[in-house]
Amino acid sequence: MQTRAPLFTPVLIVGCLIILVSFAIRASFGVFQIPIAEEFGWLRSEFSLAIAIQNLAWGIGQPLFGAMAEKVGDRKAIILGALVYAAGLVLSSRAITPEAMQLSETLVGFGIAGTGFGVILAVVGRASSAENRSMSLAITTAAGSGGQVVGAPLAEYLLTMMPWQSVFLVFAALILGALLMLPLMRAPAASKIELQESMGQILGRAARDPSFGLIFLGFFSCGYQLAFITAHFPAFVTEMCGPIAAGGILHGLGITTTSALGAVSISLIGLFNIAGTLTAGWLGNRFSKKFLLAGIYAARTIAAALFIALPMTPTSVLVFSAVMGALWLATVPLTSGLIAHLYGLRYMGTLYGIVFFSHQLGGFLGVWLGGRLYDVYGDYTLVWWIGVGVGALSALVHLPVRENAPRMPLPAQ
Repeated sequence: MQTRAPLFTPVLIVGCLIILVSFAIRASFGVFQIPIAEEFGWLRSEFSLAIAIQNLAWGIGQPLFGAMAEKVGDRKAIILGALVYAAGLVLSSRAITPEAMQLSETLVGFGIAGTGFGVILAVVGRASSAENRSMSLAITTAAGSGGQVVGAPLAEYLLTMMPWQSVFLVFAALILGALLMLPLMRAPAASKIELQESMGQILGRAARDPSFGLIFLGFFSCGYQLAFITAHFPAFVTEMCGPIAAGGILHGLGITTTSALGAVSISLIGLFNIAGTLTAGWLGNRFSKKFLLAGIYAARTIAAALFIALPMTPTSVLVFSAVMGALWLATVPLTSGLIAHLYGLRYMGTLYGIVFFSHQLGGFLGVWLGGRLYDVYGDYTLVWWIGVGVGALSALVHLPVRENAPRMPLPAQ
């Protein structure tokens, strides 16, 4: 009788923990938007540009760290990523000008690339059995949401005890502490069949495949929407949300200000995304990944349009956070699983990293444009409607993707 391969392995557990720490820090940056601007008198666009540069550096670094992991080893790539991440956080704590902060966030972005989805999902995917792969990728992605649950509230809490500079130093220590778990992370080597194709052959095959271009294009809006909300939603809620009623449920839970509600909203997005991402992984084993992706982007578009069209109240913030959370990173296991299905696991990290670069281009635009348009118009309305438009585009471009794209024949020996 054939024994079913276990779902939870040391590689999966360690990968989840590293992702959790990395994304807890990354998800907290929106909380620093107002304290840093108030201390130095910066325009909203200046710190926004720093976070936008962080997202762009993350996108540039993702295929580089993915290729590094496939050439010199996963653990070496993760160690380098953690060191760069910590260095960026330390330099961020010492920044007193917008330019210094923006330069520091370049290092933070590369650090996230080395400790984030591109490297971790690739090693988890290789270590998982075929029947468990979609769910393993979903669990790892959900761990990133777990980080989002704790990251923003932790930063908000630490800011009540210490200056923002010290919070960055605490976060630097946390990402370095995650390296203690690395000895348990050992993925199997590539199979003989996978080794027959070089990285150049795989990249060339992907470049010639229209489906890869459509996946690349579709991931743009995911980055735009997620990065904009992560960076600007706490400040948006703080400034625009109606007051929290005294004696209400939120007030009884200690959420008495819109600033606290803004931090909690990011946490709530992460909490609901754990369930949403796991559901996406389960559905990805049973239904068409491209249609699931199109549905997720369409649902995000509708949710964002309704939220910005209606008056903002504490209730609407909570409802929107829950709905958006259920759809937040549900695209990641489906997109990475689709890439693995079409092009194999050997160079999944590099290929996913290339697609993720589009995600981060969207992230750069969403964060920077949010700050820029806020400074020009005094609110975020226009940048929200742009996000609605790009979300609708992503829903449409996934429909022609071929999920059964044939493998190109290997050259004759």
